[in-house]
Amino acid sequence: MAEQEVLVQVKDLKKYFPITRGIVIQRQVGAVKAVDGISFDVYRGETLGLVGESGCGKSTTGRTILQLYRPTAGEVHFEGADLVNIKGEDLRRMRRRMQMIFQDPYASLNPRMTVGNIIGEPLEVHGIAKGKERRERVQELLRVVGLNPYFVNRYPHEFSGGQRQRIGVARALALNPAFIVCDEPISALDVSIQAQVVNLLEDLQQEFGLTYLFIAHDLSMVRHISTRVAVMYLGKIVELTDRYSLYHNPQHPYTKALLSAVPIPDPVVEEKRRRIILEGDVPSPVNPPKGCNFNTRCPVAIDRCFEEDPEFREISSLHWCACHLV
Repeated sequence: MAEQEVLVQVKDLKKYFPITRGIVIQRQVGAVKAVDGISFDVYRGETLGLVGESGCGKSTTGRTILQLYRPTAGEVHFEGADLVNIKGEDLRRMRRRMQMIFQDPYASLNPRMTVGNIIGEPLEVHGIAKGKERRERVQELLRVVGLNPYFVNRYPHEFSGGQRQRIGVARALALNPAFIVCDEPISALDVSIQAQVVNLLEDLQQEFGLTYLFIAHDLSMVRHISTRVAVMYLGKIVELTDRYSLYHNPQHPYTKALLSAVPIPDPVVEEKRRRIILEGDVPSPVNPPKGCNFNTRCPVAIDRCFEEDPEFREISSLHWCACHLV
């Protein structure tokens, strides 16, 4: 892994959403710390899974990396370019190399546009193909994602959820990107369709040499598709390692609690397993606790956890963790 080429490098990334008061004169009274100083690398050709509870900042991380949200602080390097300092036409050209598959296949497709126009729009915006060439490219993309190429004149409402998500995948592939952020691409789909979409993503990765940031809730699905896994809690990454180490040797108390909730289809193992139930609710990202973000719910917290924010450090080869007790 150490010899692999780094495609995306994230350093101390922060994204705060301001909270304002007042009608005529608005003043900032606080901030939602959605992403609060995270650092990690994504290697070319791999799938990095990003997991955590709802509201922990996973989707915001993906959107901030792609500059759909401009970061409050930090750096994002992609193929050697610092995306944070790129604007206008230069950033628009970079967008050809990085794309996003959105979570909701019902909301992410324009209901007034045909499938052909939805998939063909990126080709037109970037001046890559027009007319007959564009139509042939759209039909080829539909074929690649397993849909009938003659569906180009149909509208999104004529498709099922799984088919719509395939249209979203085809749109993301239109510009031959190197990096795709998959923002919970299967959470809105039936279980039977989820496997089809994940298998499609894996096949496309093999065929086109794609790199994924795969954001998800489903830990078993992340285990299936990911090369490495990052665990996020309240705007911070608490553990990052390869999938085998994470599932067989988790170190952070939050990771252990998450994994204990995943059912194992073996009654003997399931009976012996100890379920870790976390007390209380996730604190507000507007006012995170002093010290470690997890201290209010951690079953093994010590006095130091309430005073000092743990450093995100390498505890063994390619295994990173942010915990005083590890």
